[in-house]
Amino acid sequence: MSKAHPPDLKKFMDKKLSLRLNGGRCVQGTLWGFDPFINLVLVNVWRWQLMGNKNIGMVVIQGNNVVLEALE
Repeated sequence: MSKAHPPDLKKFMDKKLSLRLNGGRCVQGTLWGFDPFINLVLVNVWRWQLMGNKNIGMVVIQGNNVVLEALE
């Protein structure tokens, strides 16, 4: 049985990502760093909400919370 390989996130460094997270949350920010567990560090992050967008600055997102990823 082959082992799964993590995605190569180096090519996404310093690029804007749109992420859908568990619980229906959506964020957009620039990828600043990551680790082997696909935990992500994003800067200039905006969170989309029903009541409008909210700038939340820098965040660390656990890799198991990411449901969908799209490159801007």
